[in-house]
Amino acid sequence: MGALGREPGGHPTPSSAEQVHFLQIWIKPQAPGITPSYEQKYFAPEEKRGKLRLIASADAGDGSVRIHQDARVYAGLLDGNERIALTLDEGRQVYVHVARGSLTANGSPLEGGDALKLRAEKSLILADGKDAEVMVFDLPQ
Repeated sequence: MGALGREPGGHPTPSSAEQVHFLQIWIKPQAPGITPSYEQKYFAPEEKRGKLRLIASADAGDGSVRIHQDARVYAGLLDGNERIALTLDEGRQVYVHVARGSLTANGSPLEGGDALKLRAEKSLILADGKDAEVMVFDLPQ
């Protein structure tokens, strides 16, 4: 299976020569009986570089895809001195998944494939990235 290349305008195109890293993540819907659906969207690296880009949410806010759960899913790219902070609301938990590279999450070192769940925290601090790609899930407790 190929990864996505780039057309002249920067839009993704399939590639039969590049490797792909595929993550399949399931989030249980908030209510039973919702008709299954599928949505796909491209977010450019510039939208995620040194910050968390909202990619999925219940209200499809900020151009994210819609999910049927009180959750917000973010993607970010971190390298070098970049630092990302996310304020967490009371009664929420956060799940951090490092897709590739390495970083620290609230001081805990994580490598590609590692994950960390935090509860009762006021913020999430991502730092010390080395070619890191990370997903952050802001979830109800």
